[in-house]
Amino acid sequence: MGRTFIVIRTSFEAGHHWPDCPFNDVAFLRNQHRHIFYVELKKEVFEDRGIEFIRFKRVVEEFIKIKYAGKDLGPTSCEVMAKVLADKFNANSVEISEDLENSAIYEA
Repeated sequence: MGRTFIVIRTSFEAGHHWPDCPFNDVAFLRNQHRHIFYVELKKEVFEDRGIEFIRFKRVVEEFIKIKYAGKDLGPTSCEVMAKVLADKFNANSVEISEDLENSAIYEA
């Protein structure tokens, strides 16, 4: 039998850095830099409109606004943000992308 998921997508602006980056060719990552982070969160549902995804997206966006948006996130990585969101919202998977270029996916 198949499984059904809802998917929400959103984005936010924030800065971060990787102070211990060991690679000289990307040494700029050691300094704070800005991204538009794109979020895709997938959550299994078990009934038709069991979770109304517009309302769910608003809840996720409010959490992101408080925790991440517009902030200097320090050394927080995409991998860490994806796990935090997956744990917070009991999601099956979360993808965090930097500028729609590179991303990390956490699967629960």
